[in-house]
Amino acid sequence: MKNLIRIILEGAYTNFKRIAFASDRVTDMEMRSRILEGRVQPTDKVAEVACIGCGGCCNACPTEAVEMKNLEEPVELMEGLVKTQIPVLNSERCVHCYYCHDFCPLYALFGEKATIHPNDVGIVESDINQLMDKPFKISDDKIAFISQFLADKSILKKKKI
Repeated sequence: MKNLIRIILEGAYTNFKRIAFASDRVTDMEMRSRILEGRVQPTDKVAEVACIGCGGCCNACPTEAVEMKNLEEPVELMEGLVKTQIPVLNSERCVHCYYCHDFCPLYALFGEKATIHPNDVGIVESDINQLMDKPFKISDDKIAFISQFLADKSILKKKKI
């Protein structure tokens, strides 16, 4: 127990030195200023522009941390594809299993960053028309896994629409 307390105190002291005095600094000066002034803002969890609003992330979430929110006005992404909802992540319920990320069709099908990620999605820009024209390959075992997961009613909860 004594060693655990020592480790915690040493870690806290080391982090304090890094932030307050720029000792062994791994953050830049701007970040340091934002931390000290309490201006650190969490990053977006959903790339709303890239999202196609399919709800796959919401269906795959085992803790119901992802909910679909209706858009004020539907957005036509391409002919025959209209986005009416976007996901909203409740960080307090999220267990970071990454099912939302892994089952995002833009990620699963095209191998690019998913539109939802518990930590940070970064900058995701995509043109749906261009993505649909781009050839892609998915292994049969990956398709079988996704199909099984999405079809398994013990995992996939039924949502009231």
